[in-house]
Amino acid sequence: MATIVRNLTSSKAEEREWALRCDMAAVFRIGARLGWNEHIGNHNSLMLPDEAEPTFLINPRGYLFQELRASDLIVCNLDGQVLRGKGELRKVAFHIHCRIHLANPKATCVVHVHPRWLTALSMIEGAEFSLSHHNSLLLNDRTVYDGDGDQPVHTNDEGDRIARLMGDKTIMVMRGHGVTVVGPTVHDAFDETYMAERTTMYQMTAMQTGLPLHKLPDNLRRHHTGAWGEKLDARLHLDAWRRVLDREEPDYAT
Repeated sequence: MATIVRNLTSSKAEEREWALRCDMAAVFRIGARLGWNEHIGNHNSLMLPDEAEPTFLINPRGYLFQELRASDLIVCNLDGQVLRGKGELRKVAFHIHCRIHLANPKATCVVHVHPRWLTALSMIEGAEFSLSHHNSLLLNDRTVYDGDGDQPVHTNDEGDRIARLMGDKTIMVMRGHGVTVVGPTVHDAFDETYMAERTTMYQMTAMQTGLPLHKLPDNLRRHHTGAWGEKLDARLHLDAWRRVLDREEPDYAT
């Protein structure tokens, strides 16, 4: 953007938007470090508060996660029109993110990435999270598996199908594709993505031994469908990463 949002005025709404931009930019930089993004694809979006019409922040087409700054993010409406910022909205991002935001007002933040372990799991016929790690006691009831996603998301019809399938779940493992995670805040969606990918890494590593996986008792499942951060330190986790970025990549917050 030609002028950084926080320099426009000192209004609370713009200050709030700037804080959200910095959180989003941090998640892009963290995702790059963790290898979540593929090429210049993948996208994370966030519905903005205090707007006259429903609008969301998202990364513009053509940027690597590791180069994105808070001021690079564009503001779009749910028709996919760019209202503020430079750049264009990627077509597949429109069909995934807009349709989920429209169908589920609780999905304030949508993270769509192709991390190594979750993407590998999506390629295995019938594979799901096993109930073998303590994290799965919380994750498993929050996850849906898209068994019909054999084509790229290039239409609203396909985006609507995904949104319907997501329902009230927060994680969708998309067959042969990647993962979409939603949450009420940036830190909720980020931390749940992080924990899902980490837990899948443990499961896939254990599967490589060829030995049977231990199954935890079903009665220990947490059955929590609320915000991820109600059970884990999601905000503290993102804040810790931001301290690292403040030291090593401070331009993310410009």
